Amino acid sequence: MTEPQNYALSDDLQLALALADAADVISRARFTALDLVVTTKPDRTPVTDADRAVERAIRDRLAKERPDDGILGEEFGTAGSTTRQWIIDPIDGTAGFLRGIPIWATLIALAIDGVPVLGVVSAPALGKRWWAATGSGAWSTSTTADSSSSSSSSSSKADAAPTRLRVSGIATLAEASISYGSLQQWDQAGHLDELVTLSRQVWRTRAYGDMWSYMLLAEGHLDVAGEFDLQPYDMAALAPIVQEAGGIFTSIDGQPGPWHGSALATNGLLHAATLAVLNPA
Repeated sequence: MTEPQNYALSDDLQLALALADAADVISRARFTALDLVVTTKPDRTPVTDADRAVERAIRDRLAKERPDDGILGEEFGTAGSTTRQWIIDPIDGTAGFLRGIPIWATLIALAIDGVPVLGVVSAPALGKRWWAATGSGAWSTSTTADSSSSSSSSSSKADAAPTRLRVSGIATLAEASISYGSLQQWDQAGHLDELVTLSRQVWRTRAYGDMWSYMLLAEGHLDVAGEFDLQPYDMAALAPIVQEAGGIFTSIDGQPGPWHGSALATNGLLHAATLAVLNPA
């Protein structure tokens, strides 16, 4: 057995961005396709042929570029090491994807010893990409398909220089704008009353959904985002982006990392106050 290679985080990030380029080619071509194949998984969630094709493409590239690394993916499970583990959600927001709603993205993260150290969120239907690596800041850019190629094989091209992200400076719940995912998730988790209590203390509530809430928070447009019924692949890419933008990312009960089934992201200034409302003594 060969010893794991030591890779610079900057090289890992460049690989993750290249993986996102490849994913965008596949997912963009299948979005609103009339022959999209949709099935239901054992957990009663939908999966499309695009989900599986994107994850296969990413796994194939990682097998060549990082053969000693492990992978945790939504569609094909866990393989290999957990010391360096790529965590993949090929299409976050599949339910919207299959209905023609553009709020979906490929999520790519690398966790080292269980801590996500880079994340890429690529949303070609929105024309946006966000990324971060520990110590290097959080960034976004607008993207379009390369018009020099056919639509089925085009790649993402940046329209402008990347913009560095920074969370908001809102310091009181009374001024905060929040996004909560869905009422059903909070109700099923037994926390609907706490969400209602929080809603009465803030300025504005919306449910933007999936990865977009957290990217809006990293951009400074929202101040709190949270939801239940999540898997590590739903969160691992989001956490570094929120944190490198100056925010805090935990579970609803305050545990760090993407391993605890829920997410609470804030601009940092509101984290303790939000936790206190959502976890009354």
